[in-house]
Amino acid sequence: MRLNYLDFDYSEDADGVGTFDALAATTPAQHATVLTEVAAVLKWVQDTFKGQRAPLEEGGEWDYDLQSWREFSVADILYFDDNSGELSVQPQPAGAARHMVSVSFTGTSGFCEAFRERFQTS
Repeated sequence: MRLNYLDFDYSEDADGVGTFDALAATTPAQHATVLTEVAAVLKWVQDTFKGQRAPLEEGGEWDYDLQSWREFSVADILYFDDNSGELSVQPQPAGAARHMVSVSFTGTSGFCEAFRERFQTS
């Protein structure tokens, strides 16, 4: 499966527990596509590791964390007065929202190997 917005980074702790993290920041027009990708990854994991989701310390094979938020940026125009040496700020209207989606998967070595193979992550 090719993912266009989710680019997973991999890390591993001293106990061999692996974590795949992805963060997508998009415009409102792209947000639905990101959610579709997240749902597709979750569906694959659920189908492939059915009934094995639980915190690893409780014997699970895998678990995940999913978050979403919107950020708004506001540009300020700065003016420097050569005569007075003072700076003034003129706030501008807020821009369009930027949608942020964060998803993290943790798992055992078997889970990580299957995840890496399926989503071609390093």
